[in-house]
Amino acid sequence: MSSLVSMAGDNGSWDKLLSYLRGLDQCQLEEFKLGLQSPHWLPSGSQKIPWADVKAANPADLLCLLNEHFPGRQVWDVTLRIFENMSLTSLCEELRAEMNETAQAPQDPHQEEPEIPEDQSAHTRMCRERMKAKILAMWNHIPWPEDHIYLRNITAWEHEELQRLLYPKRTGAQPQTIVLHGAAGVGKTTLATKVLMHWAEGLLFQHSFSYVSYISCHQVREMEDTTFAGLLSGDSPDSQAAIKHFMSHPERLLFVIDGFEEMTMPSNVDDSLPCPDWYQQLPVARILLHLLKKELVPSATLLITTRDCCIEDLKQLLLNPWFIQIPGFTKGDQEEYFFRYFGEQNKARRILQWIRKQEVLSRSCSAPLVCWMVSSCLKQQMTTCPSFRLSAQTTTHLYTCFFSSLFETAEVSWSKQSWLEQWRALCSLAADGMWSSKFTFAKEDIEHRRLQAPLIDRLFRLNILRKASDCEDCVTFTHQSFQVFLGAMFYTLRGKEGAIGGLSKYQEMRVLLDDAFVDTNSYWHQMVLFLFGLLNGDLARKVEDTLHCKMCPRIMDKLLKWAEEIATSDTVSCSFELLLFFQCLHEMQEEALVKEILSHLLEADLDLGDLQFQAISFCLKHCQRLSKLRLSVSCHIPQMELTADGKTLGTRVVNPKITQWQDVCSVFHNGNLSELDLSNSKLNATSMKKLCYELRNPRCRLQKLTCKSITPVRVLKELVVVLYGNDRLTHLNLSSNNLGVTVSMMIFKTFRHSACNLKYLCLEKCDLSAASLEALASIITSTQRTTRLCLGFNPLQDDGVRWLCASLSQPNCALEKLVLCFCQLSAPSCRHLSDALLQNKSLTHLNLRKNQLGDEGVRFLCEALRQPDCALQSLDLSECSFTVEGCWELADALEHNQNLEVLDIGRNCVQDDGGRRLCEVLKCSSCVLSTLGLEKCGLTSACCQHLSSVLRSSTSLVNLNLLGNDLGTEGVNKLWKSLKKSACKLQKLGLEKDLYHLIKEKLQELKAKGRVLRILCKWDWNDLEDKWWW
Repeated sequence: MSSLVSMAGDNGSWDKLLSYLRGLDQCQLEEFKLGLQSPHWLPSGSQKIPWADVKAANPADLLCLLNEHFPGRQVWDVTLRIFENMSLTSLCEELRAEMNETAQAPQDPHQEEPEIPEDQSAHTRMCRERMKAKILAMWNHIPWPEDHIYLRNITAWEHEELQRLLYPKRTGAQPQTIVLHGAAGVGKTTLATKVLMHWAEGLLFQHSFSYVSYISCHQVREMEDTTFAGLLSGDSPDSQAAIKHFMSHPERLLFVIDGFEEMTMPSNVDDSLPCPDWYQQLPVARILLHLLKKELVPSATLLITTRDCCIEDLKQLLLNPWFIQIPGFTKGDQEEYFFRYFGEQNKARRILQWIRKQEVLSRSCSAPLVCWMVSSCLKQQMTTCPSFRLSAQTTTHLYTCFFSSLFETAEVSWSKQSWLEQWRALCSLAADGMWSSKFTFAKEDIEHRRLQAPLIDRLFRLNILRKASDCEDCVTFTHQSFQVFLGAMFYTLRGKEGAIGGLSKYQEMRVLLDDAFVDTNSYWHQMVLFLFGLLNGDLARKVEDTLHCKMCPRIMDKLLKWAEEIATSDTVSCSFELLLFFQCLHEMQEEALVKEILSHLLEADLDLGDLQFQAISFCLKHCQRLSKLRLSVSCHIPQMELTADGKTLGTRVVNPKITQWQDVCSVFHNGNLSELDLSNSKLNATSMKKLCYELRNPRCRLQKLTCKSITPVRVLKELVVVLYGNDRLTHLNLSSNNLGVTVSMMIFKTFRHSACNLKYLCLEKCDLSAASLEALASIITSTQRTTRLCLGFNPLQDDGVRWLCASLSQPNCALEKLVLCFCQLSAPSCRHLSDALLQNKSLTHLNLRKNQLGDEGVRFLCEALRQPDCALQSLDLSECSFTVEGCWELADALEHNQNLEVLDIGRNCVQDDGGRRLCEVLKCSSCVLSTLGLEKCGLTSACCQHLSSVLRSSTSLVNLNLLGNDLGTEGVNKLWKSLKKSACKLQKLGLEKDLYHLIKEKLQELKAKGRVLRILCKWDWNDLEDKWWW
């Protein structure tokens, strides 16, 4: 790791060498950088610094790069050689003198940062003293519970870790904007204030930063308008002298901006004018905005802390930020914490296993204070409740018990009405803060809600509230999850008034639910989880009994009405956070209500992982009307039905995951499920057998089954149970599975059963060989039911197609649509296909894309196309390696064909001659072609005159793809002359984006006349074929 302070030399050597580089003018600096690219001036055997790093480096960053690549005395030698080559005589003399002094000074190779120079200015030393006092006062304001376990103190490596913080890129160049992000309570502010403390104590960054400023974003809300200079002078005793020094060396300023999530951004962020004036009076939030956008002191370093929810907002503001995630407690830290708290490894291990099944709680335990809350609450329940069962706990249950246990003994003699009013006021404060991203509350906020001192004092003693570390009169919740829980509780309490004013409580709740589930705002995830959890009848009664609250009886009706409206709304179905919804319903643990809510659910798209298994299995068994399900299984499902019970020797119990998998599979025979997609699932033989057994249930009405990319592939042989004699299943997609001979043969044999009703079969990317296709081809002939077959991306080669064509030639073949794209076919395949097309009267769609057919292959196909009775309606020959000659063959065939409506010959060497010949045919009144693909065919503006003529005369052509052709402005203008004519029938035209802009405004004129012409800059053939696979 490079460091500004690991340079060889005494305390002043850094400043000296940096001053030499800063003394270079722009031309000299560029010449110096070029010198670094010449091996002649570098030490023998050393690597030159990458030009990408050097090019944009300022003098400070350049020195970091030098020190990283040429450590010790080498950095001086390299600089001297380049200065000599640049003929900077006076600088060379100063540099030699400095090097001689440095060589005579004693060196400590283990020294991380030099001591503060003796001649350090008085005002800088006083700034450090003030900063140290400020940080110590902040730390003293942070209370911790008495039984909290401390895992970390200042360790030997912390000094190095803090130094690394400002050099995270490991390229030697110091990043000027660093963002520390993470969940609430993981230690972002602690880490940032330790940087301040180490600077104040003279341990770190002495020669990097002359001045460090700490800005609390929640304090910015309350500050009056000021100037940037005024903001800086807050921690400076001699403000005028300090400001003058700062202005002359802005690159030596470090701003620690703490708690960005609490910053109220100005409404017109993008419209604000730059503010280079240090003495312009502005709102503090506006000054901070200019600072973040590098419009003020762009060379200063910014260290920002924020919660994860604000990362995207920061990315829009910051210039080249470097993001560092602060993980908080790792899994190892959590294990150590619970082991030490409970003193029993088995008990702690069971608790940890339970926590890791609760997705939200598992993430929250990265914060030390949440680990304390979980530990203290579980310990209290284990002590007082003999029938306590850990498996029955939910995250909401845990938080409810935590608050209830703290208030079971009433220290305040209030009436029930007073308690109700106080809890409503506290919960309203919490909810209001969540809406406005406010996590620190001023004295006025408390007074406005009429919160009484006895309750506030007790919340302090119970570690629910604490005084803000940087504001004497402000309070904050000890952990954000406490505020979230109370904010959710606000919407379950009696009362009509909302928390933020303007809306009723139920209107606010609807906005909250829509924002979390429809707009997928992760900020609200934990709050809606608590909201649903508090609807559990037992928990609601517990809250009422212990906290002296009254829960609203109508909230269930409001929730049901919202869920019904969401289910019937077409606008939100594709973006709805269904997994979160399932987690919330599981949190509620009210099966009758869950069943009623899910009675409206018709489609579901779910990824089934270990953390989601419990919630998804709980909900799916209640989805009685579900008709479409995509389920990607990635969690481990045990092979064995039984596992040993560690508590009672000699007994065995059912693994809960087995039961949960049975609940998942129960939805398959709800009587309504018609489509199931298991793509990208990892299943073992046991789980696959169970799944197939349920699909075989007489009540199962499945019609479409997709099993793409199943791992391992061998489990697909269990599908034999489902397929054999199944007269309900009509669609089967096994794409992207390397079936092999054994599995494919087992599956293909089931198609012979007289009851088999399979019509759509997709076997794309299944590594099928000619041998496999021989068996499949004979089955297709004998069943007379399969109408659509996709074999794309299989190495069938010409031998495989020969077997297929033998079946196609049979009079009883019912196949209508066949896909053979990228099957390693050549001209001989086209001969077989041509013969089959002459015999077959059912095949209407043929896709041969990405095969090396060449002109010879096209000629064979045209023998069939020339026949008037050829039934083919759609032909895809894109990327088939034919030339103008093949295009002429196609044109000749089209003169005699009155059935072909869709033709794609894109990405072939058609050129203008081939295009001209096609246009001659397209103008014929007998031509019925409606869609023509000419993408990347080498067409130029010369061909546009012929195309323009077609557009004027053709009565059938409605779709034309000209993407990827060099038509130019002249060519587009030729096309437009016909496009604007009322006789032109074209509806879709594929054009490159730059050409589209040439006629964009003219299209509006066309639209005003009632003509609708869509210009596509990306062509979707599936759209044109109406997605004919499913």
